[in-house]
Amino acid sequence: MQRLLSLLLGLSLSAVPALAPAMESAPLRSARATATLAADHAAVTPGQRFQAGLRLQLAPGWHSYWRNAGDAGAAPTIDWTLPPGATAGPIAWPAPERIPYGPLVNFGYTGEVLLPVEVAVPAGLAPGEVFTLQASATWLVCADVCIPEEGTFSLALPVAEQPFPSPVTASLFEATAALMPRPLPWRVQAGGAPGRASLQLADTRLAESALRDAFFFPAEPGLLDNTAPQPATLRDGRLTLGLTLLPGVTPAALEGTLVLRDGGGQRVAFAVAVPATGPPATPTAALPLWQAMAFALLGGLVLNLMPCVFPVLAMKAMALARLGGAARSAVRWQAGAYTAGVLVSFGAVGGLLLALRAAGHAAGWGFQFTEPAFVAAMAWLVLAVGLNLSGVYAFGRGSGAGQALAGRGGTLGAFATGGLAVLLAAPCTAPFMAAALGAALAMPPAAALAVFLALGAGLAAPYALLGLFPGLATALPRPGAWMERLRQALAFPMYATAAWLVWVLSLQAGPDGVLFGLGGAVLLAAGLWGLGLAQRSGTALRGGLAGLALSLLAAGALLPRLSAAPAAAADQRAEAWSATRVAALRASGRPVFVNATAAWCITCQVNDRVALRTAGVLDTFATRNVAYLEADWTRGDPAIGALLRDHGREGVPLYLYWAPGAAAPVVLPQILTEGVVLAALRGD
Repeated sequence: MQRLLSLLLGLSLSAVPALAPAMESAPLRSARATATLAADHAAVTPGQRFQAGLRLQLAPGWHSYWRNAGDAGAAPTIDWTLPPGATAGPIAWPAPERIPYGPLVNFGYTGEVLLPVEVAVPAGLAPGEVFTLQASATWLVCADVCIPEEGTFSLALPVAEQPFPSPVTASLFEATAALMPRPLPWRVQAGGAPGRASLQLADTRLAESALRDAFFFPAEPGLLDNTAPQPATLRDGRLTLGLTLLPGVTPAALEGTLVLRDGGGQRVAFAVAVPATGPPATPTAALPLWQAMAFALLGGLVLNLMPCVFPVLAMKAMALARLGGAARSAVRWQAGAYTAGVLVSFGAVGGLLLALRAAGHAAGWGFQFTEPAFVAAMAWLVLAVGLNLSGVYAFGRGSGAGQALAGRGGTLGAFATGGLAVLLAAPCTAPFMAAALGAALAMPPAAALAVFLALGAGLAAPYALLGLFPGLATALPRPGAWMERLRQALAFPMYATAAWLVWVLSLQAGPDGVLFGLGGAVLLAAGLWGLGLAQRSGTALRGGLAGLALSLLAAGALLPRLSAAPAAAADQRAEAWSATRVAALRASGRPVFVNATAAWCITCQVNDRVALRTAGVLDTFATRNVAYLEADWTRGDPAIGALLRDHGREGVPLYLYWAPGAAAPVVLPQILTEGVVLAALRGD
């Protein structure tokens, strides 16, 4: 009934031109913004409280400011002229956004913003009178330049016996209300010390949601370095947000707006006002540095035996074969270059991961394989290596088209082989690696990089031994004609890897992703074939290189079109994992088995086939009524990333089993057998 009356009132106001503007004032327009004074009611009653506010519709590329403008700018102001007995409160500020500008970061709004104020109508007014609001406002709009604007607005609202929400503008105020900071539902603690501070939220259960990032907007300027990242750490349901203070600032309290953004890009804001009671809270590593490095070294050694590294083992085998009978100096150079390639690549991947986490992104081990464009590029790279091994073209300068990347003269080939080994090893998590990586990402950056380099040292260790003991190369077979056949045979593991990556692409980006991935592969193969023809003819080499460049450009143009699409569960008997579903199943008394997996994780796929899909395990799941949930991290779901970190992992696989009534799950090993799974189900 209320909505019907509002609609009838709106129609009547539209029919009476003198009263139609009552919902919103006449606009003040410039090339940069359109400003009006709006109210959420079309008619008010004596003694009522309602919302009025300054509405700014900003032109593309322009922005205005929040209460704390950040590194530059000025907040809007509103001065009211009201009838006797009427009052207007302060501006209620919607949550802002970060607006980088050169070396500065401002806090404000783009697009459209409504700055609401609560207005109280005098109780002495009578129905039939008119309640008139007048406001003088100033606001600053900026793009490449900043221009102050101002205006005076008037809004006349009829006084009626019943209040009527505006059918035109009420929705604007409702949308703004959704952007307002709400009270924090969790316990909050703040810490401060020279140069740094932190906010820590306890018992948030945020690890069970798809949190992408968090940012704290201080209510007043002169407190934080606005350009500094605010690293967010989730551990055991506790969110810790690191803040960088301005030099010489030691706050007694932290007050402002905390904005959390989920995996879908939705933002929710909370009001924070808490005293800084102690030193900043920092996450503690689960292992001391020496132990984390030892585990990383062992994990890197085991990584050589993981399926994801098998294709690179083929390239290393070819390089080893070429070292048979080589001079000791050549052996040292080759082994040293390969080791350097592994260490540099591990350092780069670790540094990028740490930088992303410092910027607030929940990146974990193997994060790059969650991007379809990266998967497609890796498929093309592996295909190019396979074509090289097959003799389609030569890598660099050489005497024949059969010269392989791993066996290229000099050290560049060995260095590149080490880098490729790291890229292909990223989908795998070997034993010992999970604990080491989980500890590393809770350490300071220098210590974390040391753990990553220890992991690389383990991966490179078998080949690095040749550098330390080059005499071992004398035990290798002498080079001969058999190497040509071996080289061509070793191309097929590369083709198999490319085929697997295209399968991963099908799960991430659907049929269109496969089309673009295979289309790029055809373009690349054509370019490399043309290069091989030019190399074998000895002429028109520049033409061959130009054709390859065009093929690479055409294939690269397909990468932006590889957008992730919803993927079907790989296992038809599995339910999709969610924290809510796990809680409901456990509350009902059912046993729960969670398989955190990804299509690009070869270890996961092997475990599925040799341990989780055997008749014995399937029968036991059925007879014990075990709920089987699959947490598919193929596309980098932040909620699953939080699940991994909750259990000390930075990558898949992760296997959890809750027996009926169990308070905590059993964490199964990363390398599964049927016996291991059955023992966990029986509680052995």
